[in-house]
Parts: sequence; structure tokens; C-alpha cells
Amino acid sequence: MATTLPIFQPTPIFKDRTDYRQVLIREMDAGKIPLSLGRDCPVKCEFCYELDHSYRETLDPPKTSDEDWKFILDYISRKPTDPTQFWCLGGNEFMEWTDLFLHPKAMEWVEDFLKYTDKSIQFFTVGFVHVPKIHQLVAQYPGRINFELSVITLSDYRQRLMPHAPSVKHLMKVLDGPAVSSANFYAFDQHTMSKDAATISAINQQCVLWMGTLTPVRGLKEETASLMRQGRKFLPEEATRIYQLGLPNLQTIHTESYTTAFLSRRRIVS
Repeated sequence: MATTLPIFQPTPIFKDRTDYRQVLIREMDAGKIPLSLGRDCPVKCEFCYELDHSYRETLDPPKTSDEDWKFILDYISRKPTDPTQFWCLGGNEFMEWTDLFLHPKAMEWVEDFLKYTDKSIQFFTVGFVHVPKIHQLVAQYPGRINFELSVITLSDYRQRLMPHAPSVKHLMKVLDGPAVSSANFYAFDQHTMSKDAATISAINQQCVLWMGTLTPVRGLKEETASLMRQGRKFLPEEATRIYQLGLPNLQTIHTESYTTAFLSRRRIVS
């Protein structure tokens, strides 16, 4: 008989929940650039692990203002620079994870960060970046931007999993240039991940192809979790097809996302 695992409640951290700058400072001390949309993520991807983030305490700041940005930039500028460190755009320990390129000033502030600090930056987005501006920034600041594009899928499953994400046509423009460091996408069925790999490589031979399966964690709709489990079954043959393609890109294929990120949640579903 299966044993029901206990779900632990998050430990309260913040005594004064009106002082949101304490959250900004905590995130910056952990190497984050804590911009905020001031709301939950409007993209609402069906597979998003942040649909249920009750495993940790969050205190989400209001929408980042110019005054907030000045505070953030000044605070980070005073930090010693580690040439191997890439500052992550967005808080994800004490704030809800969102696609921050939906903030109207995100591109401007990314440029500020590169212009007024000597630090490097990394960010994750489903594609809400301005083209050609993002390609221009990467060319202007070589080696200082790590851009991980969450493609997820170019197949017919895309509309089902991420109906509010950018169009495939826009993604092709984002991929067609020097900006993207790696593109992540996954197996869901026959000729999903392998077809996406061929499509992406035809446009960009320099970005890393980050592939595998998505992890069905608690909080997802059952039909979404079922699709993820289906992807597991097709992963071996999809990986074989990709191997046979002989693509020039660096490639990595994993069976599950990093386990440690989810063990702490105690909410894994199989």
C-alpha cells in the first residue's frame, strides 16, 4: 500500500509584509535582478511549475517602477563583480517566477544593466523580447548575455500548452541571430522534439539544443501531466532520431528536469 507523503507548509520568513524592498534585497543577495510585473504571470503556460508555488513563502513587490529600478541598479552596482557570474533576471526564491519581458521597460533596463555595470546577465523567456534589439545587445556586449529561450514545442501541442505565448513566426525571428544561447524544447509525441530540433538548427547552428521531457508536478491539470508522461514514452525514439540527424549544434537530452529543484517541494507526481 502506497504511503502518502506529508506536504510541509512553508516556513514564514517575512515579519513585515508591507516592506517589499526586503524581498528585493534578499533576491539580489542571491544573484537575482528582481523585476516585478506586479501581478501573476499572464502567460499562464499549462506546464508552468509556478502555477502552484505554495511550497515557499512569497512576497511579491508591486510593478517595478523607475524608482525601484534605480534602487536595484545602485544596489547591484556596489556588489563585487565575479567574471564567472551571470545575474538572473527575475526573483525566484521569494517572488513568483514570471516572464519579465512583459514589463514594458524590461528591454530598456536590460540595456541599462549592461551599460552601467560590468556584470553579466542571464534570462529565461518564452520569447517576449524585441527583435532586432535583442540581437543588437548581444552583438554590442559579447559574452555578457546568456539567453535561454523556452521554445517548449513548435508542434500542434503549442497552442494547447501555451496559448498566450508568442507566435512561432516571432520565435523564428528571435532564433535568427546571435541572441539565443540555448533553446529548450521537449518530447510529447512522435516527431515533436526531433522535428523541432531540425527546425531550430536550420535557423541557428550556434545555440545549444536543450531537450528532454517535462516533469509533471502537483498543481498541473491532469491532462497536462498525462501529456508529459506520454512524452517520456517517446523520448528514446525521439532522441534516436535526433542522433541520426547529425545536427551541428551542441545538444543535451535529459529524462527529467533537475530533481533537486523539485524534491524540496515534496509534491512530485509520477
